Amino acid sequence: MKYKKIGDILIIDNNCQDTDFEGMSRKHNVKTIMKIDHIQGTKREPVYKILYGEETETVNKENGCLFKLDLAKVMWSKGNNNERLRIAKLVRDGERVIDMFAGIGYFSIPIGVHANASEVISIEINPNSYHYLCENIRLNKLDNITPVLGDCMIETPKYRADRILMGYVKTTHHYLKVAIDSLNEGGILHYHETVPEKLIDTRPLERIKSVAQNRDVELLKINRIKKYSPGVWHVVIDARIY
Repeated sequence: MKYKKIGDILIIDNNCQDTDFEGMSRKHNVKTIMKIDHIQGTKREPVYKILYGEETETVNKENGCLFKLDLAKVMWSKGNNNERLRIAKLVRDGERVIDMFAGIGYFSIPIGVHANASEVISIEINPNSYHYLCENIRLNKLDNITPVLGDCMIETPKYRADRILMGYVKTTHHYLKVAIDSLNEGGILHYHETVPEKLIDTRPLERIKSVAQNRDVELLKINRIKKYSPGVWHVVIDARIY
């Protein structure tokens, strides 16, 4: 059986046949056991079933950061924890960062905890995720993160930044123009995409270059996060744009 523990809640695989949920809760020391069927819509809301317990709010600790969330209302992507820390370690002192699709602060909070950015502008469209983003800013006692409730397509152009994170994989390329237009000269873009394995070295970068038009694009890294589906990878393109 595959499972993941988030705070004191256990998320089990949809194929799990075990029905001794009380025993499972004691074994893993959790208060609630859930199945997440899928994540739906642009607001990334979970479709779920509670199998044991009642409470769906928890606090998860990862990479020295605290994340409060309600698993019945917002998503948690446990497989990206290394990427979240990698980005935080890349942020240089004094940088201004825009975190598009910020969620509950998956990238913003580690940057606030582990880096010394002058400001992180965290944009999130889902009111529930925005609520927990604000909660997590307070929980981690951070004073350089500015939460923004709204659509990245509308809010991003209001700011300029030295580094922009695009931590969303569905239709992310539709947001490339507003991201690149808000990126300072020589700034760095972290662009997420799900891409067939045979196109990893070509399609994401070509999309960035096409939108950047007359601006020069320097590929810094192609980082494979995890398999998204058979033959398809979730990748992150680090690119400097002049």
